[in-house]
Amino acid sequence: MAHALLLILSYPINDKRLKMAVRIICVKREDGKYDNPYVAIDYFEWINERINVKGITDRTKIHDWIKDEQGEAYVIDQNGNKFYLVPAVCPEGNKYVKTVEDTRDDCLLKLPECVS
Repeated sequence: MAHALLLILSYPINDKRLKMAVRIICVKREDGKYDNPYVAIDYFEWINERINVKGITDRTKIHDWIKDEQGEAYVIDQNGNKFYLVPAVCPEGNKYVKTVEDTRDDCLLKLPECVS
């Protein structure tokens, strides 16, 4: 499956960059058992609510976008609270993103499975 790149996420305004944030709306998990549930996520479906653009981006690309390009991605829980994703790397070297230290409370892992 071809994955869309994170495009139109920032643009120059008066010699400054305006950050564009994307809201993660669902995840696509790979089948199988994983010691780290975040590594099981293959890709994220997101929406840029400011300009109403949707896209799909794989786990490592969203990690790099947040870490290297100061991108912002977030999840909104059932109570309307916003949690920003932070980049992380597991001991095996796999890149992933999460919202909190404890997987029990991470609303990213509670998102629905993407349909497509």
